[in-house]
Amino acid sequence: MLSAALIIFLQNTRGFLWIAFYSYLTGLLNNSDGSIKSRIQSSPFISCRFSTNCRCPRADGSAQRHPSLKEGKIANEYYVLQSGVARAYVYDYNNDEISTEFFTEGEIVISTASLFQRIPSPENIQTVTDCVMWKIEFSVFQALFSTIPAYVDWGRLWFTSQLFAIKQRSLDMVQETATNRYLKLLRAKPQIIQNVPLKQIASYLGVTDTSLSRIRKEVATYPAG
Repeated sequence: MLSAALIIFLQNTRGFLWIAFYSYLTGLLNNSDGSIKSRIQSSPFISCRFSTNCRCPRADGSAQRHPSLKEGKIANEYYVLQSGVARAYVYDYNNDEISTEFFTEGEIVISTASLFQRIPSPENIQTVTDCVMWKIEFSVFQALFSTIPAYVDWGRLWFTSQLFAIKQRSLDMVQETATNRYLKLLRAKPQIIQNVPLKQIASYLGVTDTSLSRIRKEVATYPAG
């Protein structure tokens, strides 16, 4: 069964997550398929702690936080982020890191295409701060998805929200100014502005470090509220 810590966390995070995982709990008790029940219980949600002190050196000798998923690898699990900040990133044609997504408390840390299509990940996933995540393996996810109706409902909701977010981000990149994109990020996920290096935020917003510094100085002069 899930730990008390995970239950408390889910109760205080996004509602659809709690509904889905509460269904997971009750499903374990009521599932008549003993093999499925045994399979799930033998591979429960696992609390994973990722420290930013865990680093691996780059070729140039600088340090890089150890990614939880590397480009070219197939994802075999996803995570519910309890605390901390993580990000997904790729390398562009100049071999510069470009942030493609940030994950904050209560969100699913995942390489969607890799996990569900069973293909090598086009992205790297890396912790930006110390993180606590709850891991569920792909085989367990499949068992839940095929046996618990509420889990299917959660999956449909989650995928819908992801499609909307991706579409909105693509529109923002062409319709909004860099300042407005920064303000949207500030309102939606202030912990990113507080904890993520400037360079990583700049690449996500599609601006240079210098431009982002100028934007932040400009925004700092805005009236409160």
